[in-house]
Amino acid sequence: MPSYEFKGRGNNGQLIDGEIEGANSTAVAGLLMDRGVIPISIIEKQVSIDIFEAFKERFNLHKISIEELLMFTRQMSALIKSGIPITRAISGILESIENPLMIKSLHDILEQLESGRSLSIAFARHPRVFSNLYISMIQVGEDTGRLEESFSLMGGYIDRNRRITQNIKTALRYPTTVIIAIAIAMTIVNLFVIPKFASFFEANKLELPWQTLLLLNTSNFFVEYWMFLLGGLIGAFVGFKRYINTIDGRYKWHKFILDVPIIGEILHRSFMARFARSFSMAYSAGVPIVQAMGVISRSIGNDFISSHVNGMREGIERGEALTRTAQQTGMFTPVVMQMFAVGEEAGNLDEMMSFIADFYEEEVDYDVKTLSDRIEPLIYVVVGAMVLVLALGIFVPMWDLAQLAGR
Repeated sequence: MPSYEFKGRGNNGQLIDGEIEGANSTAVAGLLMDRGVIPISIIEKQVSIDIFEAFKERFNLHKISIEELLMFTRQMSALIKSGIPITRAISGILESIENPLMIKSLHDILEQLESGRSLSIAFARHPRVFSNLYISMIQVGEDTGRLEESFSLMGGYIDRNRRITQNIKTALRYPTTVIIAIAIAMTIVNLFVIPKFASFFEANKLELPWQTLLLLNTSNFFVEYWMFLLGGLIGAFVGFKRYINTIDGRYKWHKFILDVPIIGEILHRSFMARFARSFSMAYSAGVPIVQAMGVISRSIGNDFISSHVNGMREGIERGEALTRTAQQTGMFTPVVMQMFAVGEEAGNLDEMMSFIADFYEEEVDYDVKTLSDRIEPLIYVVVGAMVLVLALGIFVPMWDLAQLAGR
């Protein structure tokens, strides 16, 4: 949407100038009049074309970060709480947003609201920005007249997910960096270092130990076939991305990552925390259990767990108790199942699910804090084994050659 530079007079006659976005100069004039500004001049601003941004716009590569979504949600909650109309609140937020996808989405939402559609329907037109759970919470807020509370609950939910995700990324940063450094070092050694020693050993016709032969054969393979290896890696990556974009591939991949030692346990608990928090929030807002299960299954972020949530939803539709359907999935620990039973029996399921979410989040926080300590011994063993083979493969023949020279 183009930007316009304007000059106008306020209610007190003072001169006002600035920039504003609009479909055309007529629309901009209308926006200014709504704000109590009488336009004097409206000139379209000439903007230099950013090739990179144009490429991202052409192929829909823009994304909304969780921080941007959190900021928008918090702002909407605060503005609605202060009594500002929704359209004016969104217009005000638009002035401080820089993400092209968010700007485009909010402009469309404003148009939908002005044409008489509800806020939840307008949000539903932008699934790349707002999840199913987000839209359902907004719909509940509209139906109950507690829209500010819905935005507030979503803000808290998004913030918790953000903190868990950041903690997991922080914990994985060290081992990931070490693995990448090892891979780069081994590539350099195989392509440039070992071939120099190979020519030296060959010139002296030494009898080489198995460690040296292993290094030389590995190096020769890298040197001779590095183009095929690189092509194979690229092809495997592309094929993997295409496979996990299929329904069956994504399901199997999501199941696999939950079975990975150490990491899988943390991810499983984080998804369980997200499920419990989503359920508690939706149930306390008045969303029926069956509908809440359907929404959560589409927004939880793991197809394997989503299939179990759908199984719980189908069991509830058949008239089974929530605790029984949860037990059949095998996703929850006995302690959590006891909380399920107590909450269902006492009629405070939303509070108990909140306790369950807190329980899982505390476990995730502890696991994340101790993750590096659990992974470091494995990294040390792998690095030590690689250094040992490298040292034996290079220095044993050199030692033999030194002994021959001494004789």
